[in-house]
Amino acid sequence: MVVGLVTGPEAGHAFPAFALAEKLAAVGHSPIVFTGMRWFDAAARRGIQVIELPALDADISDDDGDAGAKLSVRAARMAVALAPILVANRVQVVVSDVITVAGGWAAELAGIGWVECSPHPLYVQSRGLPPIGAGMARGDGPLGSLRDTVLRASSDRAVRRGRRQRSVARTSIGLPPDSGEFTRLIATLPGLEVYRPDWPADAYLIGPLLWEPTDDSLSVPSGDEPLVMVAPSTAAIGAADMASVALTALSPANLDIPVRVAISGITTPSEKEIRASGCVNVTAGFGRQDELVSAADLVICGGGHGMLAKALGAGVPVVTVPGGGDQWELASRVQRLGAGRLVRPLAAESLAAAVSEILADESFVAAARRVAASAAEVVDPVPVIERAAARSAPSGRGT
Repeated sequence: MVVGLVTGPEAGHAFPAFALAEKLAAVGHSPIVFTGMRWFDAAARRGIQVIELPALDADISDDDGDAGAKLSVRAARMAVALAPILVANRVQVVVSDVITVAGGWAAELAGIGWVECSPHPLYVQSRGLPPIGAGMARGDGPLGSLRDTVLRASSDRAVRRGRRQRSVARTSIGLPPDSGEFTRLIATLPGLEVYRPDWPADAYLIGPLLWEPTDDSLSVPSGDEPLVMVAPSTAAIGAADMASVALTALSPANLDIPVRVAISGITTPSEKEIRASGCVNVTAGFGRQDELVSAADLVICGGGHGMLAKALGAGVPVVTVPGGGDQWELASRVQRLGAGRLVRPLAAESLAAAVSEILADESFVAAARRVAASAAEVVDPVPVIERAAARSAPSGRGT
């Protein structure tokens, strides 16, 4: 079965697509990832076929200041360009990233079945929750319920506008105004989800889709002191200068206990910056984060889903320094679970205090391990994708 995985080039979306491609290939299917070319070499080293996703670049007429227009108008243009490429490559089913809706639309244009993949918790608004993204827990009692209702009413205006924009964009390329019911893959730890009374009928928790862009290992500093891993956000919305502030926070001048520090990211501080911070026993570079997490006592990260899933999936508590987007929502959930602390605004003193608190209190580790244990509740995504392909296969055509 040829499976087309469609996603944008951002690491938080491309990496899960590569991970799912490897799962599909492991059982004999033929995945093709349609994305930007930023990670082409890294994917090719793992034997993953990548084809450039057409029309990724903004057109002069695009209004990127309007999120709804950016998602829908560009998606329509991309879908028209992508559909014949899917057919030419004999794709039988499409897995479309949740924000790269062109994948699903192109599949519809080509008469191919498709499923949606969220590389994070489900962010569809629920009638039982405050607006997703606010980072708020569900309100308690009548007043809490009223608060949530009022907040949802406010955010629903934007949701309705987005739906109208999507309907106009779909009809402009000959599709019905709405996709109707479709299958969703939710690639997160169940422990990071929140209860909702209206969980979609065809949505499956499949666990995090984690993928390392390098095979290189980063050495762990020697010693017996607690190991603190610092993982700067890969997202454009991430907090700026997190690594440099973390170095200052973890230096003897600010932290009351000695620690070892490993900084892992696509870009990391230079040796000169490390020396200037006063932090000792530090390694920094671009290495496999899964290996570092397995040795860490604590992770400092931006609150992006990928790094949170790595840390909590290994039972390691976190200090989050969330930027924009969904990082605030996720960081707030982790703090409510007792598996970490949220620091914002970013300052060396508050970051050091959060690190000290977690290293001194074993309850944070226990909470992180409970989140990790929730992985036992996930389902295998491959049969779900196979069923979607079977439903759409023309008579006489195998999958």
